[in-house]
Amino acid sequence: MADEPLSGETALVTGASSGIGEATAHALARDGARVALAARREQALDDVAAKVESEWDAETLVVPTDVRDEESVAETIETTVAEFDQLDVLVNNAGLVRGESVEEMTTDQYATMMETNVDGVFYATREAIPHLRETGGNLVFVGSFAGQYPRPFNPVYAASKWWVRGFAHSVEASEAQRASERERDAEQPASSVGEDVVAVTVVNPSEVRTDFGSVYGESFAERFEEGEVTEPEEVAEAIAFAAGQEKSTVSELDLYRRDKFSGF
Repeated sequence: MADEPLSGETALVTGASSGIGEATAHALARDGARVALAARREQALDDVAAKVESEWDAETLVVPTDVRDEESVAETIETTVAEFDQLDVLVNNAGLVRGESVEEMTTDQYATMMETNVDGVFYATREAIPHLRETGGNLVFVGSFAGQYPRPFNPVYAASKWWVRGFAHSVEASEAQRASERERDAEQPASSVGEDVVAVTVVNPSEVRTDFGSVYGESFAERFEEGEVTEPEEVAEAIAFAAGQEKSTVSELDLYRRDKFSGF
């Protein structure tokens, strides 16, 4: 249907139990996708799935997942494909932030954040790419303003988002090279070259009014009033837009609050 650009497609969202991930599950289901929900908190995922099914009459799949565990991630991808026969969209959204300075951060705190923000993204991408190539699918990374500009506070978090952005665009370049090589080698007619190449998008929000950051103090939802900063639904709309592209790739989308640069 014209108003359901993802009709018949399967999407997997990591970090789907709240915030941007929850909003994204709703946006993708609204657009016709069957949605697999991945996060550690199974009860929270069940609640999100019930709301998505009720509101959009969509098929959902709850897959409890620890993105820090490569076996857990591999099982999640396998379970999703087994249940829905295909994978068309992966949204790498799971992430963690801490507020300690470099000198205050313990090795365990550093490892936990990097394992979540970096290793988890790698594991999910590695497992999903073969399936996304089969469908000519879309791979969406939730980046951050912090991954684009020097960050005077929580620099380790910023570094993890710089990695995400660099990794995503390098995967994008790899997929473009794959299409170029196939065209050069004439393995397929020119009209079909690229059909098994994955489109890659990085969505970079600035502050989003969610519970993000609550692990080390006041969350963004507590810090900002409604309307002051970006809402999770706005980020979800950007993700859904990227996920709905059939022949094009939306390389990067920035979502900043309108006064983000007012102090510069």
